[in-house]
Amino acid sequence: MATGETTRLARRIAIVGIGETRYERRASRPLMALLLEAARAALADAGLAARDVDGIIAPGTTYGELHELARELGVRRQFFNAAGYSGGAAVASAPLLAALAIEAGLATAVLCVRGLAWGTERQGNVGQLHAEMPMKAAFEIPFGWYPQIVYFAGMARRHMELYGTRETQLGEIAVSFRRHAALSENALLRDKPLTLEQYLAEPYLAEPFRAADCCLVNDGAGAFVMTSVERARDLRQPPVTVLGVGAGVSEEGEYASLRTDYLATAAAHSAPRAFAMAGLTPADVDFVTLYDNFTSMVIQQLEDMGFCGRGEGGPFVGGGR
Repeated sequence: MATGETTRLARRIAIVGIGETRYERRASRPLMALLLEAARAALADAGLAARDVDGIIAPGTTYGELHELARELGVRRQFFNAAGYSGGAAVASAPLLAALAIEAGLATAVLCVRGLAWGTERQGNVGQLHAEMPMKAAFEIPFGWYPQIVYFAGMARRHMELYGTRETQLGEIAVSFRRHAALSENALLRDKPLTLEQYLAEPYLAEPFRAADCCLVNDGAGAFVMTSVERARDLRQPPVTVLGVGAGVSEEGEYASLRTDYLATAAAHSAPRAFAMAGLTPADVDFVTLYDNFTSMVIQQLEDMGFCGRGEGGPFVGGGR
């Protein structure tokens, strides 16, 4: 969708309720139970009931799981639904789908919910999904290009060779994120501080990555409810108005070895659209939440979003920003 066509969505929708489960290495309940807990908490926070829901966006679920979720919640009406999967971007792009549904009159209250139970339900290692892709099995895995940590370690090394990015700068990101975790009662590593010296003492997993460079794999779920700004004024919580949302995809998809620009992320496409919708620039932003699957991706996303130029991400994050 062109930028001009999405501008009319700016400031038209709001987040009115949020909910989440406890995050655990291995939950004692199945994924559906986690999704239901987060969804019910979000609805309660908004002051809404299941009967008010006429839209559900549940990335990563199958058709059957999405409808099981609706049934167990008590949604008895016809509802707009979407269950696409785009990895870590799935939830971040959900507000755009919700906005489109609300603006088109397909829904009035959209529940967005996402969860994982890989700690208890996953079969195989974290790369199992990729191992089952025929193209990867034929052309990448035989050459050692597997799993995810290898793809991103290659990108990190490339960035270091081209722009002089240092391991200490990756470490500063890991230390900062651990410090931020201490601010959240629900963070798994809340009580495990990290210093740069401790980071540098860790052994490599896939050079230049150490354990602290990698995101955790754990169980849990989160949810939020979106509606129009007009309806939001009558609900329980002060609404959080959505200023802008953007979505973008890398044309190579999961196949990192086919990238034409090896260091580009889809944020190069999504961020300009979000800023254009909001009528803002990176200079207007003073708080950023990023998908930190690996520390190097924080640098690459900041560059692609326009907070600094290509190759300037290392110095930009310096000093524990």
